[in-house]
Amino acid sequence: MAESADDVTYSSYLDLDRILNAQHPASDAHDELLFILIHQVSELWLKLCLAEIGGAREEIGKDRLRPAFKMLSRVARAQGQLISSWDVLATMTPADYTKLRPHLGSSSGFQSAQYRLMEFMLGGRNPDHVTMHEATPDVAAKLREELTRPSLYDVSLALLRRRGFDIPDAVLNRKLDGAYAHDPSVEAAWAEIYRNAEEHWDLYELAEKLVDLEYHFQRWRFGHLKTVERIIGFKTGTGGTPGVPYLAKVLERGFFPELLSVRTAL
Repeated sequence: MAESADDVTYSSYLDLDRILNAQHPASDAHDELLFILIHQVSELWLKLCLAEIGGAREEIGKDRLRPAFKMLSRVARAQGQLISSWDVLATMTPADYTKLRPHLGSSSGFQSAQYRLMEFMLGGRNPDHVTMHEATPDVAAKLREELTRPSLYDVSLALLRRRGFDIPDAVLNRKLDGAYAHDPSVEAAWAEIYRNAEEHWDLYELAEKLVDLEYHFQRWRFGHLKTVERIIGFKTGTGGTPGVPYLAKVLERGFFPELLSVRTAL
């Protein structure tokens, strides 16, 4: 039975009993609580990011950019929190991590379904990345469903086409489950927007909001790389990934290639 408004407390509204009792250290290592909390809080920030990106995608599809800008700005602020979390985790030393690593089993941040979903929503798509989630059918299904939907960048390019810019059919009708590839016509469209910002101010602002997302996402990736490097060096990751070399390679993967290359063209 739902509580009446008069019975709601700070604790009940936030469901604090469950949240504050959701940490179950598997060892007596002092730093394990830190390790668990950092990752749990990061997942909560990712949940917010997914909700805001989904909302922004819908608004851009309807050519309602003002509410989309608010949502994308919120994502950038949440990404700042995700980036800052590495500074806290980096207080863990190699000796500290060694005490708890045997208790992590094969668990790895690489298995974060929300992180993968955020990548997919932004346009960084690889169907092979769904494979590791097959053990959780509803999660795998959600990721596969996302691969059938236009990404945030796809709906932005469709908007440019509706506004009269020459966005090729091959770009708008491409296979949605694959990685996006740079297109000269798309770069030319963004270049026109940047060169005539006053005339296309809302599209110019959209471009900068997207650049913000990628900038912060790459900063988050870089923070992950340097934190892992600081704590475990070049050891293999718990999930079987190559660790630092893998994270360095991931840094090469962007979401909105023309929004970066256009800066050279201007």
